[in-house]
Amino acid sequence: MDFRAAKALLEWQMELGADEPMGEVPVNRYEVAAEAPKPAAGAVVTTVAEAPADPVEAAKAAAATATALDTLAAVQSAYEFCELKKGARNFVFADGNPQARVLILGEAPGRDEDLEGRPFVGRAGQLLERMFAAIGLARTAHHADEALYITNVMPWRPPQNRDPEPDEIAMMLPFVARHVELVNPDVVVLMGNTPCAAALGKRGILRLRGNWTEAFGRPAMPMTHPAYLLRNPAAKREAWADLLEIKARLKGRT
Repeated sequence: MDFRAAKALLEWQMELGADEPMGEVPVNRYEVAAEAPKPAAGAVVTTVAEAPADPVEAAKAAAATATALDTLAAVQSAYEFCELKKGARNFVFADGNPQARVLILGEAPGRDEDLEGRPFVGRAGQLLERMFAAIGLARTAHHADEALYITNVMPWRPPQNRDPEPDEIAMMLPFVARHVELVNPDVVVLMGNTPCAAALGKRGILRLRGNWTEAFGRPAMPMTHPAYLLRNPAAKREAWADLLEIKARLKGRT
């Protein structure tokens, strides 16, 4: 089997949900390992113990080196401590106008986003675009007052679209904070539970939504994720109220 055939087979297995390798022969974890050979008499044995790197501290150090969005994307994509990186097809950084007054912070890429390398491009993303178009905002707009900038807490897709783990969120938080700092939006929209957990340390989006708060030193509006609205169309009424709140804040009325 050549490389291309093996790669295609592996990607097919990933699409089916396979997330770990298994050998054909069982491994006896209780088997006593052979003793390591003892050093010869008189030999000098030097052991250097390296302290394991702290993933969060490593993320803070890497994020601090970024002075622009392109360098932030480079250092974040090179970050090696997040296991999600190994199973994702693409690093999904951001989309939209970096000069936008509104930054939308989502959870993580899904299947469509992982394939395309851009956030919010599937069904939920299409609904999100229609929602914000209703208040005059779009990711393709050139003028800052009409533009959106979209990113996620996690830049790599979790297997089978599972929720990110707390330790995964913690190691990405320094990158998210630096991302928001570099874009410098007037309003941050926390789209769903994971962004609220990252930015506010809280979950319970149905309780948090619709209430202005502060995240990364900026006004923030928690909103229900478009994927939730697709499953619960009746909740669109509340989402519309949240959009009107954002529109009013941008116009200086709240």
